[in-house]
Amino acid sequence: KEEELDSKDAIILHQFSRPRNGVPSLSPFCLKMETYLRMADLPYQNYFDGKLSPQGKMPWIEYNHKKVSGTEFIIDFLEEKLGVNLNKHLGPHERAVSRAVTKMVEEHLYWTLAYCQWVENLHETQKMVSLFGPFSDLLKWIFCHLTKGIVKREMYGHGIGRFSEEEMYTLMEKDMRTLAGLLGDKKYIMGSTVSTVDATVFGHLAQAMWTLPGTRPERLIKGELINLAMYCERIRRKFWPEWHHDDDNTLYESEESSEASKTYSPLQDFSFYSRTETFDEEGNSISQTPDTDYTGHSLFDSDVDMDEYRDHEQCK
Repeated sequence: KEEELDSKDAIILHQFSRPRNGVPSLSPFCLKMETYLRMADLPYQNYFDGKLSPQGKMPWIEYNHKKVSGTEFIIDFLEEKLGVNLNKHLGPHERAVSRAVTKMVEEHLYWTLAYCQWVENLHETQKMVSLFGPFSDLLKWIFCHLTKGIVKREMYGHGIGRFSEEEMYTLMEKDMRTLAGLLGDKKYIMGSTVSTVDATVFGHLAQAMWTLPGTRPERLIKGELINLAMYCERIRRKFWPEWHHDDDNTLYESEESSEASKTYSPLQDFSFYSRTETFDEEGNSISQTPDTDYTGHSLFDSDVDMDEYRDHEQCK
């Protein structure tokens, strides 16, 4: 049944259903948008109706009966209507760099990750898709193979799909190394304070971290480019305290916090979500989600020694 939504003074976020592996979304743009709302501390309500926007986009929002699609336009709209701005601390040069990074991630890195997710690693992705009913397995098979065909066709039209698989992964690796170099040992892409570009980068890198088991992107981010993995964990634990994996890598957890981390609440679905209900006035998490790594360092600190993690990984 279709429900009549009242979007008066309320942000209704339309997106794909939650996958089965505990990750909020298999869509980097849906994850970007929901993470942005949490970063900006804007209460919102999820609606998993599967209906695309009039422009054929996902995600999209309704606010005061106004429909807006496209994450860039959604953010512009919210900034204008609600006065939020995650980039107010950035200067003109930093804003230009942020936009350049955003376009590299969304118009280039996105396609190589989509290829890995919906073409090369389709069998694993199919396990994560959430569909229910007596013919759910058949429907998932049909949906995933239709998506595979769409992705390959759109990649060919984009141009990146005309290269060989090895050439595409070479491009992907260059993009990820660029992000790792830009991040360095900072907390966030543009420094010590979160900005809009972090929602974009996290939405895409999270796919490599948690939805592409055994693939080259996962091996790269959890191996050589460990600062990107720490970056993803930092954002996940700060803005997604209820998002937890039973198979979390102990590289990011201390022994003292491992037991407490097994108690968590499910991801938010239809109820309104506000980050102010999860964090105290000083921004400290009041949940039991661990915020330290195996050495006892805070994952929110920017001075964690990368060499310690590499040594620990080699010992494992």
